[in-house]
Amino acid sequence: MKTLADAKRVVIKIGTSTLTYETGRINIRRFEKLCKTLSDIKNSGREIVLVSSGAVAVGVAKLGLPSRPQDTPSKQAAAAVGQCELMYLYDKLFLEQNHKVAQVLLTRDVLESENRAANARNTFERLFSMGAIPIVNENDTVSTEELEFGDNDTLSAMVAALTGADGLIILSDIDGLYAQDPRQNPEAPLIPLVTKIDEQIESVAGGSGSDRGTGGMSTKIQAAKIALAHGAPMAIVNGADPGLLYDLLEGRPAGTLFLPGNNG
Repeated sequence: MKTLADAKRVVIKIGTSTLTYETGRINIRRFEKLCKTLSDIKNSGREIVLVSSGAVAVGVAKLGLPSRPQDTPSKQAAAAVGQCELMYLYDKLFLEQNHKVAQVLLTRDVLESENRAANARNTFERLFSMGAIPIVNENDTVSTEELEFGDNDTLSAMVAALTGADGLIILSDIDGLYAQDPRQNPEAPLIPLVTKIDEQIESVAGGSGSDRGTGGMSTKIQAAKIALAHGAPMAIVNGADPGLLYDLLEGRPAGTLFLPGNNG
């Protein structure tokens, strides 16, 4: 059975609430830790894809808007502004560690079209061969469906499937999957290992996430289904400590690990 310790190509997704403060402003310290950790992991010989949320939230803050817009054109405008800021930071911080980055903006129709998906796959493969770190986000500026209904948890799983990744790690603002909602029951136990996603697992996943993001635990379970269906293990860990990535990739327990099995 494959584990994350065996993974040579890994997709790592980080959410908006992990990258930003409640003000919507970028958490610079966390950004720096993340980029240093990922650079070190890449130095070890692994290939990395980073799926990064945050464009809308960062754009909202940079534009000085009082809150996240509700209308689609304003969300798209905020995403256009915020994506520039995100890539500027990633380019700067990864370059400090002597790594190149590449921006890849995707829409669902690209991944669901056989020909366009093949083109995207070829681009990823060429970027890997050139030693670049692809940084992926939904193309929020033109994708109305994602802004209203979508999430980057699902996108990260689809990217893992597209690139034939050996593992998917979701960095969240929570330690993993709990047996009950920890916001309602602080004593709820963490579920360290899931080998089958059944009705019970889906029922404890709960609802939506923070005000700054679009995902929640339920979207992460859906992402796990996609990853596991393609034979890739997935983990959910707290993105406040990027060092947990070392634990996962070196076979030590962290967060919640989903392993391929009977997930019909």
